[in-house]
Amino acid sequence: MSTKPDKTTRIRNAAWVIAWDEKAQRPVYRQDIDVVFTGNRIVAVGGEYRGQIDETVDGRRYLVMPGLVDVHSHAMSENAGRGVTEELGNPQLYMSGLFDLKPPFLIGHSMAKSAETAESLRAANEVAMAELLMSGVTTIADLGMPYEGWADTLAGSGIRAVIAPMYRSAKWVVRTGHSVEYEWDEKAGERAMRESLELIDRVNQHPSGRITGMVSPAQVDTCSKELLLESLAEAKRRDLPVTLHCGQAVWEFLEITRRHGKTPVQWLGDIGFLGERTLLAHAIFVDTHSWLRWHTRRDVSLLAETRTSVAHCPTVFSRYGQMMENVGAYIRAGVNVAIGTDTQPHNMLEELRTALILGRIAAEDVTAVNAAEIFDAATSAGARALLRDDIGRIAIGAKADLVLVDLEEPTMMPARDPLRSLLFTAAERAVREVYVDGVRVVAEGEPLFVDRRRAAERLARAQANIISAVPQTDIRKRRPEAISPLTLPLQ
Repeated sequence: MSTKPDKTTRIRNAAWVIAWDEKAQRPVYRQDIDVVFTGNRIVAVGGEYRGQIDETVDGRRYLVMPGLVDVHSHAMSENAGRGVTEELGNPQLYMSGLFDLKPPFLIGHSMAKSAETAESLRAANEVAMAELLMSGVTTIADLGMPYEGWADTLAGSGIRAVIAPMYRSAKWVVRTGHSVEYEWDEKAGERAMRESLELIDRVNQHPSGRITGMVSPAQVDTCSKELLLESLAEAKRRDLPVTLHCGQAVWEFLEITRRHGKTPVQWLGDIGFLGERTLLAHAIFVDTHSWLRWHTRRDVSLLAETRTSVAHCPTVFSRYGQMMENVGAYIRAGVNVAIGTDTQPHNMLEELRTALILGRIAAEDVTAVNAAEIFDAATSAGARALLRDDIGRIAIGAKADLVLVDLEEPTMMPARDPLRSLLFTAAERAVREVYVDGVRVVAEGEPLFVDRRRAAERLARAQANIISAVPQTDIRKRRPEAISPLTLPLQ
């Protein structure tokens, strides 16, 4: 990939633009204006541009919006579970399939570097990047197991990426099917952290200029206090965000309250881990959640007071019959709620729709959350979670990360309110052109730098290998069809 740094592109007379209002600190609609970028920066947002122009795009049929910011994805592991893991959940572990049912089918989920080949991980990454770009994502935070060429694979797709190599002090073991045990090796966790930090330091120098790092201790229940605090210190030293899974399962909540007599969020607050550079995924099971019947009502306000961000990923939990109870209440309490795709499909626009619908169902209130709040979560709030103010917005000086939505796509019509049409109806079907760092990476709805079909074929081969190995990788030695039978009987 290459770009001419001095090339100026004008999107002329765009029918609708979701522009950034600096004074109000929010996105607003504007109509029939030009959006202009030179190299990788936006240089004009407004009336007819009269400066030097190298390329003009007719914007009369488009909604121009900022690229979406996906703050939490497992892009190298989850795709291998397609057709396998969507209906897995263990009622004996409070409906979650996280601890024992999904891991045998996910590339690299065990975090054992020898578990899967780099080729399988690369294929899964490429499939995910294609899906993300096609659904308007221009920045992705990818949490996973390091493999050779990870940064190059992400950069090669054209996307802007934040890599987050995970590590932990303990791993989950489910021998009985109804109880989670923890196998601790704190020295191994320390070594893995050092390796992850070395990788982050290298990718921050990636020649593409689009790859950065994020410090990523894996889960609140699998990391020692010392590992968490050291991780935070290293993130501060590098001026990077730090992310941690927290509040993602009832079992985790019960384990932390058993250890410390406090909720996971309150324990993290007490040890000093919360703060504006901290991004918690997923903060669903907090002290107000109806499944828990905990005695305090402090968690959400604590997240707001400490300016801690939350990565909200509703799709993967909805498959367990779980959901965040009232995402709108988090937002209105002042929590910086951002959005992640977490699982396959890596379709950000579908994720936003799910967040809207489940937010209202959980609150039993049509006014509980609205499209403007969820769109902000997927753009400027995501940027804040990643400690950036130059993405997730259309404003002079911001990165030229732009999405052109076709207003003449039938599912967008009538386009009286184009954002509603996009989120509630059209989704990725209306995404036509995507620019990242001023370079067009999607044209006519197709990614330009990823061979989707070839990547999907390679992923299918990887899945076949994973499934054949399940009796050896599953701790209870189950056959794959015993864990995940086909939807219908095969005759």
